[in-house]
Amino acid sequence: MPKTSKKPIRSKLIKKLDVVFSQWVRLSNADHLGYCTCITCEKKFHWKEIQAGHFMSRKHYSTRWDENNVHPQCVSCNVYRAGEQYKYSVFLGQYQAEELYLKSQELVKYTNVELQEMINDYSERLENIT
Repeated sequence: MPKTSKKPIRSKLIKKLDVVFSQWVRLSNADHLGYCTCITCEKKFHWKEIQAGHFMSRKHYSTRWDENNVHPQCVSCNVYRAGEQYKYSVFLGQYQAEELYLKSQELVKYTNVELQEMINDYSERLENIT
């Protein structure tokens, strides 16, 4: 029986999308020298030394790749201070924070095709930045 071409494994598509989306978030928020400001402590870091922090956890697929839900955050705020969610909500404003919370409660399952389309979209956006 001949082998057919392999379909991309879902977990690999998600991981690739996470990487491309994170790079896009950080680079699109960087200045001309490549520095981003952490949205919660307001310190500056090079885009390679800062993270893409999520207001609503990445476990919620409905907001995982939502551009309003993800902004540059330093490792200290994002990891060691559990995302500084209160300060993050102040940055977002009450209306947007509530909208993201409600959206995060929706159940979403992206198809592999949709995941690949998002990878292609953010890869293209990255090319236009660099």
